[in-house]
Amino acid sequence: MSTAGTIDRPMTHDPKKQAPMKAPTSEPSGSAISDFTTTGATGSRQNRTREMQLIPEALARAHMHERLREAEEHRPAARLIAARRMQRRAERASLRARRALAIAVMQ
Repeated sequence: MSTAGTIDRPMTHDPKKQAPMKAPTSEPSGSAISDFTTTGATGSRQNRTREMQLIPEALARAHMHERLREAEEHRPAARLIAARRMQRRAERASLRARRALAIAVMQ
């Protein structure tokens, strides 16, 4: 028994095997949107989903690039802070050496 499917009970659930939707014949010609092929829509939909899947990767790459740029900006400041710290340490060591020499000379 081969009966045509209805909207509620289609013959198949595969959209490629279903009959294309047609505009009702009761409307005058030209008033309804003409039939269109879905190949372009399917292709753009696939591209869109591929782009959507790549969005988090692109965001992560941009975030990492921004963090690397910030780290590069902070490096000279960190070097300057370390240099000042070493200079103060050297000055304290120099003062200790002077005091030790002064004490040794005084005795």
